[in-house]
Amino acid sequence: MKIAKYHYAAQFRHLPRVVRAIDDLLVRGDYVLGPHVEQFEQDFADYIGVEHAVGVNSGTDALVLALRALGVGPGDEVVTVANTFHATVLAITTVGARPVLVDCTPHDYLMDLEQVEAAITGRTRAIIAVHLFGKALDMAAVTAIAERHGLAVVEDCAQAVGASWQGRRVGSWGDIGCFSFHPSKNLAAAGDAGAVTTDRADLARTIRTLRGLGQAAQNDHVALGCNSKLDAIQAIVLSHKLPELDGWNAGRRAVAGRYSRALAGIARVPEPAGREHVFHLYQVGVEQRDEVLAELVGAGIDAVVRYPVPIHRQPAFAHLDLPSRFPHADWQAAHTLCLPVRPDLTGTEIDYIVDQVTSAVAKRTGA
Repeated sequence: MKIAKYHYAAQFRHLPRVVRAIDDLLVRGDYVLGPHVEQFEQDFADYIGVEHAVGVNSGTDALVLALRALGVGPGDEVVTVANTFHATVLAITTVGARPVLVDCTPHDYLMDLEQVEAAITGRTRAIIAVHLFGKALDMAAVTAIAERHGLAVVEDCAQAVGASWQGRRVGSWGDIGCFSFHPSKNLAAAGDAGAVTTDRADLARTIRTLRGLGQAAQNDHVALGCNSKLDAIQAIVLSHKLPELDGWNAGRRAVAGRYSRALAGIARVPEPAGREHVFHLYQVGVEQRDEVLAELVGAGIDAVVRYPVPIHRQPAFAHLDLPSRFPHADWQAAHTLCLPVRPDLTGTEIDYIVDQVTSAVAKRTGA
């Protein structure tokens, strides 16, 4: 049996409608920004529950533009978590600031908020709160810490579109929310795409200026910007998929629940979750991870590792001389693998995956 991570055909219930819209666009020529992008920005802002959404080229650009709009730069420090994806810390270094890492917790691999306050110094300007693997961080606690110290909060929502904390969607808690619509994400474009969300009109205006080569109006270059615009074809695809997102996320939670019930006691699995988790990734912790992974792949299961090298061990950041003791991030990087968690997985496919994981782990534990 072959079980893939992604099944793009299942994401286009009304494919002819999407194709017609793209056909019309190709003839009309509104390829960059334009009405389709404006409509998606409004719809996405309404979905997240904020006043403004700004479409950009990628989730990475969203993070860079967010930090620039907040005035973060050389001499500043930004606190984030050691097991995040590379792009989170790349954005910090791109604006000239220094990343300050804290460890993740051992149970859900999210930022350990008890360590955040101790990491704050007089040079700290912001916290990047990462909703890793699809689970919302405790944003009430994060914003309370930020308010006590006068810090900005950037939410890295790349893996958690649709997740909520205390009834509010991620991307609506901090000063700025940053989203990726990479084809691997729960809300997937047909290429790279991203968005920034905020309730602050000044930040939205600055980001719109920065994304368009620093132009306040045509040929009026008022800032050193970049070229990071959401194109109209991606907006059409995303607009088609957005109404389906909550249903897809519920399907992911259902698949994850079946996994966790079946694999409890066999592997370290996520706890049962409600709307705070959208299971972009379903992480399973096992001993001899690489051997278990190879066996699953050999059985036709598209399992992967996310992420095998934590930030403090990546050569790209060696020049920063980051601290090296983050034991929980190191454990997660060495022991976890991700099972397919598509919302359209069948019961037969889920049972097959569970059986293969159980068998692979048992061979290595003698169970």
